[in-house]
Amino acid sequence: MIVRPAADGDDRLAIGQVYVDSWRAAYRGLIPQAYLDGLDARNWLGVLDAPQRTSFLLLDGDIIADTCSCCPARNPEMAGWGEVVSLYLKPAYWGRGLGVPLLGAALDELAGQGYPSVYLWVLKGNLRAQAFYRRQGFAPSGARLEGEVGGQPVEEIQYTRPLA
Repeated sequence: MIVRPAADGDDRLAIGQVYVDSWRAAYRGLIPQAYLDGLDARNWLGVLDAPQRTSFLLLDGDIIADTCSCCPARNPEMAGWGEVVSLYLKPAYWGRGLGVPLLGAALDELAGQGYPSVYLWVLKGNLRAQAFYRRQGFAPSGARLEGEVGGQPVEEIQYTRPLA
């Protein structure tokens, strides 16, 4: 397994497919099934091109097994913080500890940019992700974010940790 930065443009559709596969498995029962069934790797192309966003990949041979991205805080209220925007694994790779080195690459990137702390959002009900982030030193901050996906209300829980 090799961790490397994502290549501009070249990796985007494969990264999008990791998102699709992960969403369909992780969010089953949390997001409407019709929405999950309609996901397409191209849904994420614009997001992956966001300014100041850095993405990393974990490769199993030529297969992108895992992807993680980070950036300066997107929320103005969190100015001065780094943000882990996403961490998704293909379901076949779940439970093998492969999220750890990829999250580590993102945390190292943010620390190298001078951020003292980092935050991320986890969908309420995604117990697997919540447990993973707790094992990595994150804790719920108490902040919540309400939104809508596929016509259904959803809630995200903010997790934070220092980078020092």
